[in-house]
Amino acid sequence: MRVRILIADDHAMVAEGLRQVVASEVDFEVVGVAADGEAAVQSAIELEPDIVVMDMAMPRMNGIEATRAIHDRAPGIRVVMLSMYSNPEYVFRALEAGASAYLAKDSASRELVEAIRTVRSGRRYFSAQIAESLAGRDAAPPDPLSMLSVREGQVLRLLADGKTTVDIASALEVSPKTVETYRARVYEKLDIHDLPSLVRFAIQRGLTSID
Repeated sequence: MRVRILIADDHAMVAEGLRQVVASEVDFEVVGVAADGEAAVQSAIELEPDIVVMDMAMPRMNGIEATRAIHDRAPGIRVVMLSMYSNPEYVFRALEAGASAYLAKDSASRELVEAIRTVRSGRRYFSAQIAESLAGRDAAPPDPLSMLSVREGQVLRLLADGKTTVDIASALEVSPKTVETYRARVYEKLDIHDLPSLVRFAIQRGLTSID
């Protein structure tokens, strides 16, 4: 099955370069190119790609805001963030918004294909210089809860309260399949692998009680 990819970058030459890198892989397909953040969100909703390659600095809506909007509306879409900044603060903000990978823009042509394949397999990817930055003494990891989107936080609380997938879907007015996707993201981001551990985490954080 071909991997469907949307490219979002406001510089036409950069976008074309990224398109060529992606198109060079026989199992990749570029389904669209967006020139600003709002267009990226709209195109992601309409085209339903598997992956969005997202520039962080874009007009009308920056890459982090666009990633958050895509993640909240279509949580099954993975985002590979491209940025000129390697500061851990930017990386953590991107992850919090829902990005699955973070690449230094100047290394994108070399690492983009690997990043897409890694993200497609359900894992995170960081380019080498970003990984070095995160390993530095000043790079404290974010609070696990800060990694969750608003909707993921709602799903976490409802799961901890004993609600079923159907109950949660009804409460949030989404499909059960969407709830399952949010639930998988919660488990992944919190590095929790079973419901009892999730409930324990929620109680420890004051998100639910044992009453």
